[in-house]
Amino acid sequence: MKQTLFTKNITFLILGQMTSLFGNFILKLALSMYVLEITGSAAIFATILSVAIIPTIVLSPLGGILADRADKRTVMVALDALTGGTVLCAALLLSEQNALFVIGMLLIILSVFGAFETPTVQACIPSMLTGDNIIKGNAVVNQAASLSYFIAPMMGGALYALLGLKPVMYASVFLFFATAFLECFIRLSEMHFQQNTGIFSMVKQDFLQSVQYIFKEQTGILKLLLLTSLCRFFVMGITVVGLPFIVRRILGLNAQYYGMAESALAVATILGSIAAGLVTGKLKIRKLSLFLSFLGICMFPAGIAFLLPMETSFQYVVTVVSFCGMQIAVSIFSVFAVSLIQKKTPNHLIGKIMAYTSVITLCVQPIGQITYGFLFDGFYNAVSFILIPSGVIVCVIGLLSSKFFKNLENESFDLQADL
Repeated sequence: MKQTLFTKNITFLILGQMTSLFGNFILKLALSMYVLEITGSAAIFATILSVAIIPTIVLSPLGGILADRADKRTVMVALDALTGGTVLCAALLLSEQNALFVIGMLLIILSVFGAFETPTVQACIPSMLTGDNIIKGNAVVNQAASLSYFIAPMMGGALYALLGLKPVMYASVFLFFATAFLECFIRLSEMHFQQNTGIFSMVKQDFLQSVQYIFKEQTGILKLLLLTSLCRFFVMGITVVGLPFIVRRILGLNAQYYGMAESALAVATILGSIAAGLVTGKLKIRKLSLFLSFLGICMFPAGIAFLLPMETSFQYVVTVVSFCGMQIAVSIFSVFAVSLIQKKTPNHLIGKIMAYTSVITLCVQPIGQITYGFLFDGFYNAVSFILIPSGVIVCVIGLLSSKFFKNLENESFDLQADL
């Protein structure tokens, strides 16, 4: 019997993700604008973001163990409620004198919560869906997230420009508490484990079991994660650090223009997620290398725009269109990569393996952000020498990965035959 995609659980998960991510997007947009305004440096902004990621990297394996051992709904509800309370406390404590310290601490605490929430949410999808519906479910969740991402920058940018930082923080507090309320309606059948050992022995056992699975039994997953991480080094550095720096500092445009650029990226992500859902069962795994190459090609127009004598408005449009092309390619690639990992992983390991997915892909993100922060500061008047070489490198990575994806496709066929 064909499984329904939009079950009650998936519906409430999607609604919860929309409100939670909307709160996250408007909050981080406002914080990034505020930090850039008071420091004027891409390097400082990138350093704060990168340091805040470290707790997620360190604690994600524990988050994966919690996702597999505890009630996933309870974990999500508790974390979103704690997030709302933390942002509220930060807003009440924030002042001009302690702004960087409070914002830095807030981002670190949110990073700790994210280490536990991300693997829990990702582990929910294969618990709710089966077969090709896992890919479609991931695509729908991405679309919902992108819809929040589309609306949030416009509203967040306008609200920040009109009222300042604190009203945006209070709005995000309301959204986090609303998310916790929606997640109360999710019902999942939890796996029961026999626990004959202490908590530390249990953590050690789970850790070793998941490490053996990803490093010995399913090395294709590890290679896929390492490849994704390598591309993430370039993409996250350029988009997270480069886009606000190009729009605000190089082009000299206000926060609303940056908000519109972020909204355009959200539309591109939605289109990429829709495309991923439509081609489910049709797109061969070996073709994923082409999306990586296309990702690099999309960096070229933005780089060329700053080599030619163009007006600011035209450079802005070309940059946004180029970044949108990157976002479409990243969205399609991510949906299929995550779905491949989820389908290859047994349910009792899914939380831990998804945690390693976050850890491995995030490990290079701080390095990429800091590297590109200094690059954009150093090549302030020559960003083409950042964008074009980065595009060439990503294209080469995509071309060299074609053999790997062909082998991964053959492994998937072998797995289906065994089943």
